[in-house]
Amino acid sequence: MFDLKGYEASLLEGAWMTLQVALLSVLLAVCLGMVGALAKLSRIRLARRTATFYTTLVRGIPDLVLMMLLFFGGQVFVNFICSTVNEHLNSWFGAGNPNWEWHAYLPDYIDISPFIAGVLTIGFIFGAYMTETFRGAILAVDRGQLEAAHAYGMTPSQVFRRVLFPQMVRHALPGFGNNWLVLLKTTALVSVIGLDDMVRKAALAAGTTQLPFTFYMAVALIFLVFTAVSTTLLKWAERHYAIQTR
Repeated sequence: MFDLKGYEASLLEGAWMTLQVALLSVLLAVCLGMVGALAKLSRIRLARRTATFYTTLVRGIPDLVLMMLLFFGGQVFVNFICSTVNEHLNSWFGAGNPNWEWHAYLPDYIDISPFIAGVLTIGFIFGAYMTETFRGAILAVDRGQLEAAHAYGMTPSQVFRRVLFPQMVRHALPGFGNNWLVLLKTTALVSVIGLDDMVRKAALAAGTTQLPFTFYMAVALIFLVFTAVSTTLLKWAERHYAIQTR
C-alpha cells in the first residue's frame, strides 16, 4: 500500500479534473470529427480542402508542441484583438467626445483559463483523428441503403439520423475507442500549461515529500483504472451495436 503522506484528497481532486478535461475534450473532438468527416466527403471542394488541411496539420505536429502553440499563441491573439478593438472604438467614438469611456468596459488583458485552453486544444487535436475514424465508418455503410432511403422520400437529415448514423457508429466504435484511450492519456500534457490536474498535483506532492516514484506510480494506477473502465464500457457498446449483424 502506498503511503501518500496525506495527499490522497489532492490526487483524487486532480483525477476528477483530469476526467473532466477528458470528457469535455472528447465531446468537442466528436463534434469536430463529424463535421470534418462530412466535409471530407462533401462535393464542395473548399470544404474538402479545409478538412484535409486540418487533419494534415494536426497529424503532422506533435501534441505537446501544438498545445503550447495554441495556448500561448491563442492568448496573444485574443489580447491583440481586444487591444485593437479598444483602439478603434476609442478613435471612432472618442474623438470629440471627452466623456467617452469605452476602454473602461473592456479588459486590458485577458488571461485564458488553463482548463478551457486544455479542453479546446485536446478537442481540436483529436477532432482530426476522429475525422478520419468517422470518414472510414461512413464509407463502410452500404450505399444502397442510403439510396433506398432517399428514394423512399426521406430528407437528408432523416437519412442521416435513421440510416447512416446508427450504422456508422458500429463501424466507428473500434477507432473511437482507440482515440478515446489515447486522448485520456494525452490529458497529462495539460499540466505544462498550469492546470492543476492529477499529474501536476503529483509533481507538487513529489517535490514536497521527495517521493516521486510513489506519487507517479499512484497516477499510473489511476490512469490504469480509467482505462480499464473505459475498455469495459467500449466492449459493451460494441456488443450492443453488433446485435443487428448477428
